[in-house]
Amino acid sequence: MKIILASQSQRRKELMDLLEIPYEVIVSNMQEDFEEGLTIEEQSKRLAYIKAKAVFDKTEGDRIIIGSDTMVLKENEVFGKPKDKKDAVRMLKTLRNTSHTVITSLAVLIQNGKEYTEYKDYDKTKVYLKEITEEEIEKWIEEDNPYDKAGAYAIQSKFGVFVDKIEGNYFSTVGLPINKLYDVIKEYS
Repeated sequence: MKIILASQSQRRKELMDLLEIPYEVIVSNMQEDFEEGLTIEEQSKRLAYIKAKAVFDKTEGDRIIIGSDTMVLKENEVFGKPKDKKDAVRMLKTLRNTSHTVITSLAVLIQNGKEYTEYKDYDKTKVYLKEITEEEIEKWIEEDNPYDKAGAYAIQSKFGVFVDKIEGNYFSTVGLPINKLYDVIKEYS
């Protein structure tokens, strides 16, 4: 069975590689708009689903399509990918020396013969950041690419020195709950 990751995220590719199963990548290129009236968890699951569905609809045969979405949430504010340097600085200043929630959703669409199955779920992780000076924020932004990361940081990078602790699944915080994904696809691979 063909396994397809519907994501251009390098982090998700690296996490897929940990599963040691053959897969390919087809980017969905879906617009990530919010739908009014949904909770943040529902928004995240919806975005993961529409990414997977867009790729599912342009492929054929027996296949497993994997979509995912990650959001950073603090006090009901969603921190997506920063628009520019000013936005990245604002995000990191807001998140430093506090805790916030990372929500990563997973949508898996499976066509196996005539049988079609959908799996949709999410993980929540609480991340505690240490104090980060303005100089450290500037250095992080200049040396790394915060613009493709929800919340303007990557826990698995050298930014990890600012993470005091996490409560929840580390891999979900990085961008793909591989523990849940493995349970869904192991019977097909």
